[in-house]
Amino acid sequence: MKDMLSKQAVGLKPSGIRKFFDIVSEMEDAISLGVGEPDFDTPWHIRDEGIYSLEKGRTFYTSNSGLMELRQEICNYMKRKQGVTYDPKHEVLITVGGSEAIDIGLRAVVNPGDEVLIPQPSYVSYEPCAIMAGATPVIIELKAENEFRLTAEELEDAITDKTKVLILPFPNNPTGAIMEKKDLEAIAEVIRKHDILVMSDEIYAELTYKEKHVSIVEIEGMKERTILINGFSKAFAMTGWRLGYACGPGEILEQMTKLHQFAIMCAPTTSQYAAIEALRNGDEDVQEMRMAYNQRRRFLLHSFQEMGLECFEPFGAFYVFPCIKEFGMTSEEFAERFLAEEKVAVVPGTAFGECGEGFLRISYAYSLDNLKLAIGKLADFVGRLRQNEKKF
Repeated sequence: MKDMLSKQAVGLKPSGIRKFFDIVSEMEDAISLGVGEPDFDTPWHIRDEGIYSLEKGRTFYTSNSGLMELRQEICNYMKRKQGVTYDPKHEVLITVGGSEAIDIGLRAVVNPGDEVLIPQPSYVSYEPCAIMAGATPVIIELKAENEFRLTAEELEDAITDKTKVLILPFPNNPTGAIMEKKDLEAIAEVIRKHDILVMSDEIYAELTYKEKHVSIVEIEGMKERTILINGFSKAFAMTGWRLGYACGPGEILEQMTKLHQFAIMCAPTTSQYAAIEALRNGDEDVQEMRMAYNQRRRFLLHSFQEMGLECFEPFGAFYVFPCIKEFGMTSEEFAERFLAEEKVAVVPGTAFGECGEGFLRISYAYSLDNLKLAIGKLADFVGRLRQNEKKF
C-alpha cells in the first residue's frame, strides 16, 4: 500500500501546550497553570442571548461571511476602540475562532516559496499554518532585554526578496509583551518600505494593563496592508463558543471567505447572536475581568520578586514568562520535574519556539486561590533546587 499520510502533516510537531495539559488531566489533585482559558463563565447576558436565539429557532446557516448584524457591530467596535472604519459587507469575515482566521488568512495570500516572518516566542499555530499554506516560516527571535518586543532592526534584518507576510503577535502569548505606538510606528516604516503584508493577531487587545491597546491599523498606510485577527474567547470568556473574525482589505477577505466557504460554511449561528450582545453591552464585563487579571498579574510578579525568580514585567494578555536559566536545566526538564514533584503544570518556553528555552509560561487565567497555592509550591521547588546546588 502506498504511503497514506501527508509528509507535511507528519512533519508537524504536536502542540507543546497540549502535552502537559493531557498529563495533568490524568493526575489526581494536580493544579494546571498551563492553559490560556479564562476561569470566568461567559457573562449571563451573553449566554441569555445565545439561549434566546435557540428558543427562537435560529438554528439555520448564516451567510458565509457571518450575520450582517454582527459584522456591523464589529465595525462599530473597531471604530470605537481603534478609530478605524471597516466596511461590514466586504471587509469583515466571521470565523470559527481566531485560529481559523490565521489559517485561511495565510492560505489566501501566500504562494509556494513565499516567506512568512514569525516573531517568537509566540502562539503555537503560526508556524504550522504557514507550512501548511506552502510558505517558508522565517523565525525572528525576540529578546528578553527588549521586553520581547519586535524591533525595527530585527525586522529589517529578517526581510528578503521572498518575504510576503509579517505576523504581529501582540499582546503576546506566551510572554505578555506589548507593542506601544512608537514601536509600531518604527515597524510600520519598515513594512511600507519593503511593501509586505501584516497579519496582526490582536486576540488579547482588551487585556492590557499599562495603557490602551494600539493596533497597527491605526498607523498611517497600514490598514490597507493588514489582516487584523480578533475574537471573543479571551476578552469575553467565550472560548467554547468558537468565534473569531478577520478585518482587512476586501480583495484579501474575498479569498479568505472562499476558503472559509468550502471548509466551514459559516461560524456557529448561536455563537454569532451571543457575540452581538457581547459587543453591544459587554464593556463592563471586560473591565471587571481585566481588573481581576491585573490583580493576579501583580501578585505573581511580587511573588517572583520575593523568591528571587527573574521575570520582566508583562503588560498584556494573561501570562508571565519567568526565566529559569539559573537552575541549569532545560525548560522541559524544569516543567516535568515541577509537575512530578509538586503536581503543578506550567508550559516550557520551548513550546512557543526554540528561543523560549530557559523560560516558562505561567497563565494567570485562574483564580487567585489556585495561583497562591501553585506559587507556594513553586517557591518550595525553587528553594529545594537552590539548596541542592549549595550542597554540591
